[in-house]
Amino acid sequence: MSAISIVTLSLLLLLTALFVQQRKAPESAHKSQADSDSTLLETGATHTVRQPPPQTTELKIISYNIRWRGGDELNKIIKLLREDPDFGGATLLGLQEVDRNRKRTQRKNTAKQLAEALDFHYAWTAPPSSSPADEEETGVTILSAYPLNDVTRIVLPNPGPGKRRRVALGASITIGRTTYRFYSVHGETRIAVNKKMEQLNAVLQDLARFPKETPAIIVGDFNTWEPDADEKTIDLFTRAGFKTPFGSHSTFRREVLFVPIQFRLDWVWLRGIEAVNCGIGTKFSVSDHWPLWTNLKQVAPPQ
Repeated sequence: MSAISIVTLSLLLLLTALFVQQRKAPESAHKSQADSDSTLLETGATHTVRQPPPQTTELKIISYNIRWRGGDELNKIIKLLREDPDFGGATLLGLQEVDRNRKRTQRKNTAKQLAEALDFHYAWTAPPSSSPADEEETGVTILSAYPLNDVTRIVLPNPGPGKRRRVALGASITIGRTTYRFYSVHGETRIAVNKKMEQLNAVLQDLARFPKETPAIIVGDFNTWEPDADEKTIDLFTRAGFKTPFGSHSTFRREVLFVPIQFRLDWVWLRGIEAVNCGIGTKFSVSDHWPLWTNLKQVAPPQ
């Protein structure tokens, strides 16, 4: 078989693997869907939460789909977030595929574990399950050295196969005299690109509730693997006044038949704030996604 044929077959196998819906054994149905939804937004802070860093014009952010890691793998991620020369010491983190009360992660509250390890404030949310008998879905998290205000759960439009839903999480963070709006987003994989853009636009619609001069940061796993998804994502956010510090570098890697396949699934978009530098943690392989880090400097508002 030629090298081209192997790559083509590998790509088809990967897309098939991406499209296989991961379903777990259901828990006993003891809550109504409405009752379940009311518990799917959690906020908190550890008892040892540190004092906010001194006021500064710069801050570091991270976006990372951790792929529901727990146990020793979660400890590796915590060590990265604490000690890595590039990733350590971030002020704001937007994480995706973060479990809470799932059998596969020993019924642990991953967002709370991370907050306790980093002495951070946290917020976590998940989409509604497609059936009241199912385990709760994996969620998204915001971790912050500063208190989180106006925390908002956004159930994204356009369900995927099996009525699977996805969510975004927004929060406001005040540093000195500036309030930032920060979002962690996890888009659906198996829907048309235009429907994915509608999911992302739901986040922009939430941001529209705030003054136009509010600095905004939108990060996450948008699942933009289709050939035209990059162009449409860039157009959507550019028209909304955003910029990204990242070029066309891949953020996701998987090997199929020993052939590496890469996509750009994860993004960082900025409005009213500039990137000083940025990077992708290609050396870090706990998840099938790579973490993205960005050092930011606030843009002075017009006089």
